[in-house]
Parts: sequence; structure tokens; C-alpha cells
Amino acid sequence: MLEKMMEYMMGRMSKDEKEDIMEKMMENFLADMTEEDKKDMMEGMMSEMMEGVDMMEMMPKMMPKMMPKMMSQMMGGEQEEKTSMMPEMMMGMMPNCLNMMLPKIPTGERTAFVLNMVGILVEQGSSGMLEEDKAAFISKVMEKIKT
Repeated sequence: MLEKMMEYMMGRMSKDEKEDIMEKMMENFLADMTEEDKKDMMEGMMSEMMEGVDMMEMMPKMMPKMMPKMMSQMMGGEQEEKTSMMPEMMMGMMPNCLNMMLPKIPTGERTAFVLNMVGILVEQGSSGMLEEDKAAFISKVMEKIKT
């Protein structure tokens, strides 16, 4: 009976209504679960959930919501063993991600993205350096840009 009622209700709802209800239901559903419970559930459901899903389409939508929490968890003080792993992991992944992703971005958007990234790389890459070290760092970056 419940199954028939759900079919009837879901059939009458718009996509936006379904997404809104799903989001609210998930908040309530996950509220009393432990991290271990969530992990176990994800491992069990992930392959079924991903069937027929285009990850290249989904990732840009998911990442802005996921990244702040993931980064906070990975860089958090209480997880010291992961803290040392994160920079090394990013140094390996980031160049490969950029190699695959950049050619697929339209030229105008790509220019804005690259300028933003270069600004962040120079600012954060030279963070905490002495002025002479910072000047040498920027000089190396400029030389690389010219070649």
C-alpha cells in the first residue's frame, strides 16, 4: 500500500518538488546517523546510485557544495595524519586535473579561470616568504609564463 501511495505522490510532483523533498528528507534521515553509519551506507549505495549518471555533468554541480566540508575535514587539526597527506595529494592531482579540464573550458571562461588560478598560486605560493625569496619565486613564475 505504501508503495502505491508513493508512486501516486511522486508521479504528481515536479522535478523541483522532488529535489526539495529529497533534500529535506535527507537532512532528517542523516541527522541521527554516525559518521560510520553514513560511510557504510554510501559504500553500499554508491554503485547503484551512480548507474546511468554522467559524472562529468554532476561533478561541477556537486563540488562547490562538497569542497568546503571536505577541505575542512582533511585539513582539520583533529585529523593530523590527513593534514600532512593533503598537500602532497593536491600536488599530484591538481596538474593532472588541469591538463584534462582546461582544454574543455571555453576560451573566454578559460582565460578568467587561469588568471584567477595564477593569482591564487602566486599569492599563496609566496605566502610567508621573505621579500627576497618572494621576488625570486615571482621571477621563476614569470620565466615559466614566458616560455
